[in-house]
Amino acid sequence: MALKKVSVINAVGMVVPHDMTEIVPGKKKGPAFKKGHIITEDDIGHLQSMGKNHIYVMELSEDEVHEDEAALIMAQAIAGPGIGYDPQPSEGKINYHAEIDGVFQVDPQQLMALNLLGDVMLATRHGNTAVRQGDLVAAGRAIPLVVPKAIVNKAVSIASDTDGLIRVLPWKINRAAIIVTGREVYEGRIKDAFGPTIEKKLRDFGVDILSISIVPDSIGMISREIDTALGAGAQLILCTGGMSVDPDDVTRMAIKEAGATDIVYGSPVLPGAMFLVGYINNIPVLGVPACAIYFPVTVLDLVLPRILVGEHIDRTKIAALGHGGLCL
Repeated sequence: MALKKVSVINAVGMVVPHDMTEIVPGKKKGPAFKKGHIITEDDIGHLQSMGKNHIYVMELSEDEVHEDEAALIMAQAIAGPGIGYDPQPSEGKINYHAEIDGVFQVDPQQLMALNLLGDVMLATRHGNTAVRQGDLVAAGRAIPLVVPKAIVNKAVSIASDTDGLIRVLPWKINRAAIIVTGREVYEGRIKDAFGPTIEKKLRDFGVDILSISIVPDSIGMISREIDTALGAGAQLILCTGGMSVDPDDVTRMAIKEAGATDIVYGSPVLPGAMFLVGYINNIPVLGVPACAIYFPVTVLDLVLPRILVGEHIDRTKIAALGHGGLCL
């Protein structure tokens, strides 16, 4: 990068290396042209009215990229499916937003690799969180006014390895059934608190509730209710209660009896250690422990958005919830 004194009429396309202050007595004192501004034909008259017939400008070498150009080049690689961004960077910065409702995802290892480059950065929301169309999900920028082209190329390569470093996955599941277990609820001794709680969480994601049924702690009856829900077209089944180690708590056995495979019982999340996830013909069946009634955030809130975009939850993904799994 070099500074050069040139006539304003020859400065078109060159870069202003510092703020250029304009003073209008009694009206204004401030930058007419900010650092990093690329001079256009329309700017010549303005500069001359400021008494600037010659100015110092920045000349970029072939190995350097202006901050705005660097931000835009990177954005084209960083933005994956469901991500939009402003095509007009400001001072090397670009904001990224969700183009659809769904789950925001980011590759943390690739994000770290990009941020280790030094002259560029990207800050994001936490991954695997629900977002709505228009939500700000990330912001990135070139840090100096001029960035080595090699750094920009490395950033593009890192983002391209993952088909977009950030993305929003759309909702895929929109029909669910809720099965409330417990003899005390089935016989009317206590009022059902599970059904309304789970129903609200699902409706917040636009999921239609096909049915809310109440059955006693019976392996056969719970299993048959799961079959009924599957036959009605449920894309997701949530069985509530009966998930502890008490002899009367048989919900997890009933889910297995109904044909569930890939069952993971237990999670490193509090509240929610006795959570279960399994699959019947690729239909997720969840065993939701009683903590979901009492606490606003539990393991269900961490897993449900990912389930609703069609992500297959296995033991490795459940184990990874331990980092951040202490719900506050």
